[in-house]
Amino acid sequence: MSKNNLLEIKNLHASIEDTEILKGINLEVGVGEVHAIMGPNGSGKSTLANVIAGRPGYAVTEGEIIYEGDNILSMEPEIRARAGIFLAFQYPVELPGVRTWQFLKAAVDAIRKANGEEEMGVRDFDKLLEEKRQLVEMDPDLVKRSVNEGFSGGEKKRNEILQLALLNPKLALLDETDSGLDIDALRIVSEGVNNFRGPQKSVLLVTHYQRILDYIAPDFVHVLVDGKIVKSGDAELALELEQKGYEWVRESTETKVQS
Repeated sequence: MSKNNLLEIKNLHASIEDTEILKGINLEVGVGEVHAIMGPNGSGKSTLANVIAGRPGYAVTEGEIIYEGDNILSMEPEIRARAGIFLAFQYPVELPGVRTWQFLKAAVDAIRKANGEEEMGVRDFDKLLEEKRQLVEMDPDLVKRSVNEGFSGGEKKRNEILQLALLNPKLALLDETDSGLDIDALRIVSEGVNNFRGPQKSVLLVTHYQRILDYIAPDFVHVLVDGKIVKSGDAELALELEQKGYEWVRESTETKVQS
């Protein structure tokens, strides 16, 4: 593995209930890079993010996921999270009875403990929380309520980016963070992601549409079709997809195979 790669995926095959979704993914994500994964519905984009994060329900049948030089396939999701892998869900779940403040504090303290640090004092945490909350323009009353319970779609996505800002991982997996957002919420969420970006931070951004890439400029764009990456390029590829559609990529790929 290259010393500059944070993540390297080799010939990854993954299934859900005996149905193969990923059919040989190869991908390298360097430290400090932003990669966009695009593709039609059902192509395996969300599956890729979930498998990297270690979410249950997926069976990896072949291949490797190398993170910081180690194959992490045997690691439990919480171990991967402590190692610096963060997944923002496409559909954030509600946790009735669990106050958002408590949830966020517990998450921050778990990461600190994994790094050999002490738990953060309440006063220091409140100061940090307020700083990051303002960043995503989230209603201060929401942190007093149960996690995502009664939140709008945009509020749930802001809460995901608030977690990203607080936990400050090495690798952020953003699974269709732009879905269901109006233009104002999209701008705010994108600003949160851009504030996270840095020379030691990497982002894998899963999206169906090009519009979020107007706000979050990717270094690389990959097109996933039928469980395989069929085309890669720079940000111009996303604009080309917007103009020509995914069928253009599918047809050009089939033409290459036939020739």
